[in-house]
Amino acid sequence: MAVPKGEPLVTWSHTRNRQPRTLANVRKSDGLLKLVGLCLLAGVLVAGLLFPVVGAAGVISNQASQTVDEMSSELADVPPPLVTRVTDRDGNQIASLYKQYRIPTASDEISDAMKWALVSIEDKRFYEHHGVDWKGTLRAAISNQTGGDTQGASTITQQYVKNYLINVVYRDSEVGQEKAQEQSIARKLKEARIAIQLETKMTKEQVLTGYLNVVEFSRQIFGVGAAAHAYFDTTAKELTVAQGALLAGMVNNPGQLDPWNHPEAAKERRNRVIDKMVENRKLAAEDGERIKDEPLGVVPDGPNKPASTCIGAGPENGFFCQYVLDYLKGKGLTEDQIFTGGWTIKTSMDQKANHEAKMSAQTQVKKDQENVANTLSLVKPGKKSREVIALVANRDYGTDPAKGQTVYGLPSGIYNMTGAGSSYKMFTAAAAMKEGKAGIHDMVPAPSRHVSNVFTSGQKPGCPQVGQGTWAYCVTNNEGSEFDSEITLQTALQRSPNTSFVILEERAGMGAVVDMASKLGLRNTMASNLAGAKPNPDSDNYGLQVSQKQFFGPKENSPGQGSFTLGVSPVSGLELANVAATIMSGGVWCPPNPILEITDRSGEPIPIKTEPCEQAVDEGLANTLAVGMSKDHEPGGTAAKAAADVGWDRPMIGKTGTTQINGSAAFIGATPQLAGAAMVFRPDYPNGGLQDRGVGNVVAVPPDEGTMFGGRTPARTWYGAMDKILDGEPKPPLPGADPKYERMN
Repeated sequence: MAVPKGEPLVTWSHTRNRQPRTLANVRKSDGLLKLVGLCLLAGVLVAGLLFPVVGAAGVISNQASQTVDEMSSELADVPPPLVTRVTDRDGNQIASLYKQYRIPTASDEISDAMKWALVSIEDKRFYEHHGVDWKGTLRAAISNQTGGDTQGASTITQQYVKNYLINVVYRDSEVGQEKAQEQSIARKLKEARIAIQLETKMTKEQVLTGYLNVVEFSRQIFGVGAAAHAYFDTTAKELTVAQGALLAGMVNNPGQLDPWNHPEAAKERRNRVIDKMVENRKLAAEDGERIKDEPLGVVPDGPNKPASTCIGAGPENGFFCQYVLDYLKGKGLTEDQIFTGGWTIKTSMDQKANHEAKMSAQTQVKKDQENVANTLSLVKPGKKSREVIALVANRDYGTDPAKGQTVYGLPSGIYNMTGAGSSYKMFTAAAAMKEGKAGIHDMVPAPSRHVSNVFTSGQKPGCPQVGQGTWAYCVTNNEGSEFDSEITLQTALQRSPNTSFVILEERAGMGAVVDMASKLGLRNTMASNLAGAKPNPDSDNYGLQVSQKQFFGPKENSPGQGSFTLGVSPVSGLELANVAATIMSGGVWCPPNPILEITDRSGEPIPIKTEPCEQAVDEGLANTLAVGMSKDHEPGGTAAKAAADVGWDRPMIGKTGTTQINGSAAFIGATPQLAGAAMVFRPDYPNGGLQDRGVGNVVAVPPDEGTMFGGRTPARTWYGAMDKILDGEPKPPLPGADPKYERMN
């Protein structure tokens, strides 16, 4: 791209602030003082650029030279912030994360029209100088020093340096950005030094391309590749003269020349660029006049660019994207690394599964139903990894509460403060088996009422006081439920009598029960319930080791209290799903992991350290517990109707749960291929209090006209999704029970 010879032009951008010459100004610049001052100034500037190395000044200049060399190397070698892509497991993009929307564009991917438009308006002598336009620089320095108009006279190379400092090096520092733009001889001198050094390391085309990739075009849009897409829905290669001229004109003042907010100023500036292209013989005059009459041609209603956060993942995939961010931050990665690294984050999300889960959740509970969340979390069993497959809620992911939207991680975080109900009975069953107190085919008591020797610090109506401020824990079965005086543990898991499991708590010991919940998968859940500390059964205050996160205080829902088996503590739906996966994986616990692979902008892998999988409980115990939990969907089970509604015929494990006053409900279930947990709860608590805490009589879809139970909405959510997700898949059997854990009495 040869440039014709000619005198450099003073562009509009360099003269727009020119002030009229007054008598005072004329007098100031008259006489011998002006001549001497200008000579001295020119001498200082040239001397500085030549890096004199003499005496003490030489030491300073050497240091300056080293700094400049390091900076020019950084400009030449370090790329600017890029967009990070988040994809599903098949590589389909679901979100873009960025602080600067930028599409890297090579030189041969930028149209000549764009390049000539920029050179014509910003630096006509670009292909002739070596980084600094001496005449323009001296003119600007003299004008600034003598009180004339403030001029930049910067070459494209110098502007590249300045824009790199502002948009890359100091992008998060207002002080640094101000310093990079200050009108001073010192700043211009440093900028000129770096520009000269830079052109010893980069060709002209590399400098021009680098500039066009780093410069801002307003509204978080940086670089010509992103600008072409955002402004004209095209590529940098296809930019026309009119389009290139608009963008070239904007770099001077992106905010004031925004074509949507200031269309008249943008068009005037664009046409000024076209005139310069004609003057510089890069465009025929008749073509220039014709093009100047064209409309701006930008996309309607603002720039066409993706959302910069997980909002871009949409109402359906946003919860998964948010969990990915939370997960990576938990691994020590910073938001700046994630949002500027230009990474590709390949997640474990299955879009089909996520979609079916979302449809089922919002079918059962309307997305805009006030203060009711219905979540579903799905993970894949396995002994070497634990891939998270889907995370959804009836609510949409978004920022408009009036539409029921939220950006809180309802399916993954600990947002269900009222608990998962009787699903916690599986922990008591597992602890009783581990402690040798009952096998799945052993008989356990099922009285209609039981006074437990596991005490509570809060008074419970009808229970005797056993000490100062301490009452016995009294429990009854659900109203209308009738049981034989004794039933097998397997039947107890299927029909869920409260009294049986409180009695098993006494026999196994509270320490064993609480520890089992943590072992099988409630790691973060239990840490939050216990203020981040591991439960200590030997503590005198064991039953009161509760976090302030628990809204009810250290009373009925305290780990260590008799009500623990009834699931009244805060809980994560994702971790409940992982419990089911641990049981289905022969007792091997693995941390939930939403990441398959992360690669950097060069395609190199970024390792993420994860906790190793561990044999949490004996494999025989886990397999036998799975057999014990295999009857909930069969006739007589608490989820039988929900299973029958979809014609369920797969081997599986399941457990329903409902808290007191129907405050929340849950269903946890798994097949050998997929495990999941559905929960219905109130996520919003006015003033952080207890009022209106119960879900109560949620009428999700007919015929669900009774009070909320785990076998209703949560179970229907689980079965509605899983039936479609697993359609056409094999129906493998459950693992066989270990005789060691079938009978102990």
